Amino acid sequence: MARHKEFEINEVLDKAMFLFWTQGYEKTSMQQLVDTMGIHRRSIYDTFGDKHALFIQALQRYKSLQAERLQLLIEKQAPVKELMRRFLTTMVDNKDFPKGCMMVNSGVELGILDPEVSTFVENGYTQTEQYLRELLLIGQNNGEIKADVDTEFLAHYFMNAWLGLRAMVKTTADQQKLNGIIDTTLRILD
Repeated sequence: MARHKEFEINEVLDKAMFLFWTQGYEKTSMQQLVDTMGIHRRSIYDTFGDKHALFIQALQRYKSLQAERLQLLIEKQAPVKELMRRFLTTMVDNKDFPKGCMMVNSGVELGILDPEVSTFVENGYTQTEQYLRELLLIGQNNGEIKADVDTEFLAHYFMNAWLGLRAMVKTTADQQKLNGIIDTTLRILD
């Protein structure tokens, strides 16, 4: 007779996601995952597979949560410049999550060594750029952004700024510096 799972999959996956996000893939041991997730090692293997498979699922969970936040941002009825500011400040102001970005961290740590992670991170970046472009097109249609501006190029620009901020928050606590970078980045919309 098969046993039913005594845990909620997304709840324990979130715990793994936060551990990988905080420590990275290499520094996270299976024992730490067992302790953090609060389930047996066998349950981890039966539900998620090996450590690498669990890591990929944690990245997928991170990507889907991020996509939800970006979609909510796009749906807000606010000036695009204000929405772009919110987008850029998500990592700077957020005290409830580990510093930096799990996607950036994973790309830096494993991108060259692990083609699956590299492809996943690249696809995640592309998806974020698509959300940004959609937001910028809304601004263009509303007359907030000049009609002759290349929104695809501008999406690349904001993605680059966002990635830089996501890396920088790991090395500085200087809010004034980070806010100055955001203010300078947003001037391109003037």
